[in-house]
Amino acid sequence: MRFDREPLHGFVQSPGFQTGSGIEFLSQDGNLAVIPYPDVKAICFVQDFDDPLPRLDGAHFASRPKKAGLWVRLRFRDGASMDAILTGSLLQLDPHGYTLSPPDQGVNPQRLFIPRAALTDLHVLAVVGGNPKKLAKVPVPEAQAKLF
Repeated sequence: MRFDREPLHGFVQSPGFQTGSGIEFLSQDGNLAVIPYPDVKAICFVQDFDDPLPRLDGAHFASRPKKAGLWVRLRFRDGASMDAILTGSLLQLDPHGYTLSPPDQGVNPQRLFIPRAALTDLHVLAVVGGNPKKLAKVPVPEAQAKLF
């Protein structure tokens, strides 16, 4: 999806579609192009091009999501907003944008890529899930002096 023009239908290589200057995109006609990040609102990973386009404005969770990750609210440059789940692993964050799961998992798309240039705000609403056993306290070595 683009901001000011009609959506493009085509293919991106996942992972590896991001370049330093934009998104490498292969159209259905076989033309390869690099679309600059500021021109892209979202990349929707879909199974079928005939399915209707997702609604990116006002797509919010009706209740607390069940999928583990960071529950975030995105605000786009055009004023639209939506909720999504962002991975909780900082190692999976990309410098060019965010790979997200939209609120409605039953429809296309099941995954989105939103370039950082498309957003004005990204707020973390909650941390969902997680394994409390992994977050157990690290034992303090006995050789360490107690301060309190």
